[in-house]
Amino acid sequence: MTFPPSIPSIDPVEAERRLREGDPDGRRPVLVDVRNLDEFIQARVSGARFIPLPEFGARFGELPTDRPLFMFCHSGSRSAAAAAHLVRLGRTDVSNVTGGIIGWSRAGLPLAKGPLEPGEGG
Repeated sequence: MTFPPSIPSIDPVEAERRLREGDPDGRRPVLVDVRNLDEFIQARVSGARFIPLPEFGARFGELPTDRPLFMFCHSGSRSAAAAAHLVRLGRTDVSNVTGGIIGWSRAGLPLAKGPLEPGEGG
């Protein structure tokens, strides 16, 4: 897989703030988690959209085109690949969350754990 020259990134603290408050234009970004289901169940960000990387190529069309996308995984590698795919397709409002869930956790940001609630992850 070839990556574009640069994939925009955002640190977990700024990502959490923008998810909560919206971006400068008032749009709330969508956090897209591309990890596997077992990882997502173990620890996740509430409200994240779950599309595992193996399904991403077939399902990225489900993502909104009118809101920024923050790509997220365990450490940032898989989400960088998903972000690169979207950038190659012309999306300009995509950022990779640096450090993934590891960085999110280290920053002391909230995580949900355990079985999924009805409708969660969709």
